Amino acid sequence: MDQPDFLLMRDVSVARGDNVVLHNISLRIANGEHLAILGPNGCGKSTLIKTLTCQCYPIVTPTTELRLLGHERWDVSQLRTHLGVVSAELPGERTPVTRGLDAVVAGFFSASTLWPNLHVEPAMRERAHEALVLMQATHLESKLVGQMSAGEQRRIMIARALVHQPQMLLLDEPSNALDLAAQRELREALRRVAQQGTGILLVTHHIADIFPEIDRVIMMRQGRIFADAPKRELLTPEKLRDLFGVEVRLIEHQGSWHSW
Repeated sequence: MDQPDFLLMRDVSVARGDNVVLHNISLRIANGEHLAILGPNGCGKSTLIKTLTCQCYPIVTPTTELRLLGHERWDVSQLRTHLGVVSAELPGERTPVTRGLDAVVAGFFSASTLWPNLHVEPAMRERAHEALVLMQATHLESKLVGQMSAGEQRRIMIARALVHQPQMLLLDEPSNALDLAAQRELREALRRVAQQGTGILLVTHHIADIFPEIDRVIMMRQGRIFADAPKRELLTPEKLRDLFGVEVRLIEHQGSWHSW
């Protein structure tokens, strides 16, 4: 039996308050794909993420369809075992005073820290350690998250998302607030995740975030899919000018693009 797509959306529109911010989105994403959703601020990227993670719901019409891994309905706690979500924000007020390894283990429970009532099995700590090895961040195991740099915290958050060994990793603007060195470390870490077989769904407005293993780009503008094609077809000065509304110069270096 064929494995279902990770995501299938047909004619999906989403309102935030009185405003419709996603308009008739149709999108198919296969399991294990590496792709980026690219677009300017305010284009609907964040609402699309909230729709995938069941924080926003589509307007119901006769043609609307939304399936994740073949299912129309999900218990959000169960969805987390298939979709690892990485945001720029720490998951709670107790996380900054939690040590790195414990913060990653807490990802099993979607908790901000290891509360006394949580039962942690040795296998959980082992898997958390393995996630930190992949992030090249084992030196952060004993360090308080609040004492880490923004780049170190981001690697802890990715490791948290990986402990369930999800089929897809979703990253929302992952390089925001990172300096150049931390951005490079982040992209190298994400390349390792992609190379081990985990799907990547990267949402960004930074072209430099699109690392070499990403081979498909979806462009969004004004709440709609503007273009959807292989990366090399869309990362051109002409397409980027149409997307962002400014003249863009590009340079490619070893499978990565930079713009100015």
